Amino acid sequence: MKIMRAPTLATKRGPAEYFTGTVWLDDLTGGAPSGVKVARVSFEPGARTAWHSHPHGQLLHIVSGIARIGREGQGPVEVQAGDSVWFEAGERHWHGAAPGRAMVHLAVQQADQAGNAATWFEHVIDADYGRTA
Repeated sequence: MKIMRAPTLATKRGPAEYFTGTVWLDDLTGGAPSGVKVARVSFEPGARTAWHSHPHGQLLHIVSGIARIGREGQGPVEVQAGDSVWFEAGERHWHGAAPGRAMVHLAVQQADQAGNAATWFEHVIDADYGRTA
């Protein structure tokens, strides 16, 4: 058993190549050797990921606020605290906070054999973020 105490888990700013706006990342697995990655991701209002996919899928659980989520070929949908979302393996998608609302979610995904948990693509443009389904 390994207990990861809160003070030892450093919060990092999400890199600009993967996020639009201000996003904070907390790696809750603390470098555990499992291929499962769990992160608490905090988005300021309007902040969002770039388009991406995961080799084994991804589970999001919304902890607080309102999330806006998009997947390829469809307009965004909004989900709220207490909701969970599953993305299939290889499904191209993005997620972030709704306009004017902060949002925090837990992100759970498994890395592939090379250690990659995500493949990143281009940023989500404002027109796609703001359009309705």
